[in-house]
Amino acid sequence: MLRRTCLRLATLASLPSSLSARSQATFQIQSDWTIQVSERGNTASVLAIEPPVIETVSMEAYSSIPVFNPKAGGWIRGAQLKGVKAQETTSPHLLDPGSFKLTTGQADLVRRIDYEVDLAWGTFGRLEGGSIRVDQTVYANYRFTLPRIDAVVKDRAGKIILKQGTPRAAAPTPPALSPGEVHLGNVYLPGPLTRLTQKHLFPLLEDSYPEAKQKRHPVIHRLMKQLNSGKVIRILAWGDSVTDGAYLANKSAERWQEQFVARLQARFPKARIELLTEAWGGRNTGSYLAEPPGSPHNYQEKVLATKPDLIISEFVNDASMKPDVVELRYTKLQKDFEAIGAEWIILTPHYVRPDWMNLTRENNIDEDPRPYVKALRQFCANHGVPLADASLRYGRLWRQGIPYNTLMLNAINHPSAKGMSIFADALMALFR
Repeated sequence: MLRRTCLRLATLASLPSSLSARSQATFQIQSDWTIQVSERGNTASVLAIEPPVIETVSMEAYSSIPVFNPKAGGWIRGAQLKGVKAQETTSPHLLDPGSFKLTTGQADLVRRIDYEVDLAWGTFGRLEGGSIRVDQTVYANYRFTLPRIDAVVKDRAGKIILKQGTPRAAAPTPPALSPGEVHLGNVYLPGPLTRLTQKHLFPLLEDSYPEAKQKRHPVIHRLMKQLNSGKVIRILAWGDSVTDGAYLANKSAERWQEQFVARLQARFPKARIELLTEAWGGRNTGSYLAEPPGSPHNYQEKVLATKPDLIISEFVNDASMKPDVVELRYTKLQKDFEAIGAEWIILTPHYVRPDWMNLTRENNIDEDPRPYVKALRQFCANHGVPLADASLRYGRLWRQGIPYNTLMLNAINHPSAKGMSIFADALMALFR
């Protein structure tokens, strides 16, 4: 939806922009549920980690459950179990698969006859021809385990202690520190675990992303001149659900484009910026190009016809695109934008669910494994398009003690306001 946005926005706190020296505490597994924390010059401390808590649910009522849809995404195949509900989705792999039972209250229901369940995603639905009526209330019994982040802290007396976080189905956060405490790192329990491993340990190695000096791109020179001139500059944020941000509590302040423009306005006080947003959840650049005239998301009418001075594109939904298709598709887009006199900045996408990226961990993952991201970097280098590399920043979050997927409100691919700020960081780095 195309949307004009006022510029007087409160700037959200972002990740710091300078690299600070850390004490570089080291975390090592000592036993299944204990870790050893060492600091240079200090005696090592051993901390006991409480295993993830298994919650038990009995007779949870669900009325008028839908027919199970095996062709839908796992999180929308049927009714969503309340215990593993994230935002608009469920969080996968939190349900104990052997624990799920469905009953009418008088008799147990039979899987594959009365109902079906996705045991990975925690969704279930009735089956046609089964005994569950359309308007009937049924009851679910199950066990589940929620993710948690615990903080390793040095207290005011210099003692290393553990502060336990609050379990959440998605986007758990570390516990708050008290005055005088020093945060040394985190222990991440992503759900059901039988023991800790090194991939669950996140010592703080950096306070923030290490900003590097870079030669200013000619496109950025032209944009800065316009920003300093006081002439109106129209910026179009073009993308998918991450750009739309409908899932955010306050999208008029929290979306990446709102945060970026607020910071840009502060950086260039004379600037007169008009922000437009054209975004389509669950779609990609090919979806726009395929839409007929008159469609709510027709590329010619909703992107090119707005005549922006600058287009910033974000399409995590292009991430399955092969490199040769990136070259063809994005070359076409560049020619179209040049024809209307628009500059273009491309955002690389954030990291999404680890298993969707063929990752088995959330630390030691600096390099984005997706061919699409490599192709975007190559395209920008070859075609003179500025690149705001948010992917690089997501890849280093583990060094700041942050398991990146804990910034996803739906446990899949929808960044929180803090996750959105990383896109704004990447964009502002071009205007340093």
